[in-house]
Amino acid sequence: MIELKSVSKSFEGRTVLDNINFSFENGKTNLIIGQSGSGKTVLMKCIVGLLTPEQGEVLYDGRDFIHMDKKEKQSLRREMGMIFQSAALFDSLSVLENVMFPLDMFSNATYRERVKRAQFCLDRVNLIDAQNKYPGEISGGMQKRVAIARAIVLQPQYLFCDEPNSGLDPKTSLVIDELIHGITTEYNMTTIINTHDMNSVMGIGESILYIYQGHKEWEGTKDDVFTATNERLNNFIFASDLLRKVKTEENKEKK
Repeated sequence: MIELKSVSKSFEGRTVLDNINFSFENGKTNLIIGQSGSGKTVLMKCIVGLLTPEQGEVLYDGRDFIHMDKKEKQSLRREMGMIFQSAALFDSLSVLENVMFPLDMFSNATYRERVKRAQFCLDRVNLIDAQNKYPGEISGGMQKRVAIARAIVLQPQYLFCDEPNSGLDPKTSLVIDELIHGITTEYNMTTIINTHDMNSVMGIGESILYIYQGHKEWEGTKDDVFTATNERLNNFIFASDLLRKVKTEENKEKK
């Protein structure tokens, strides 16, 4: 579990995050949603230590990340996995070598053990047959799956995903969502996802934090979304005519 306690962050006197309190649970897909400029990316950076809040606490299973010394932070970062918006694969490395990269950097395992672990992770994302290909030879969806394999190769306790469905078609996005959700449940990780994708919200939003102009505006689950009375949340989630119709039909069925 990752707990935020009264986290605030500002830049040049402008408050970007104001007194954020929230708990991201183990074994669940925790989503941070909000409009562009709402502060969700800054919040993610504060959680992983790329930015330091002016006040508040970021607790990893009770461990205060902000006030750790350099050695303790380095140790904790090895418990983290990251999936970047662009996949961020090395073009000059094969798929297998990309997944092995964190092992090469941080593991004392033998070469054979590193290969075996990387192949296991590729098999978990159904890409073992592509291990000898290069990123430029595979699709965008496959690249995201490689990124997921690389993110879990060190067996992290915490998984961070920055817009993992960015640039993908709806069908491929569903595959990525189901894969992230499945891995989160299987390994009981604390997974935090920054997303604009409403399909992700409705599909895997087991725990949702909605931020509006730096404030925690609402929290709940995908099931709570349809009965939420928060006007800002409704305007954000149900911006399209299609989603408004879905909500109307959902509420009719519940009546």
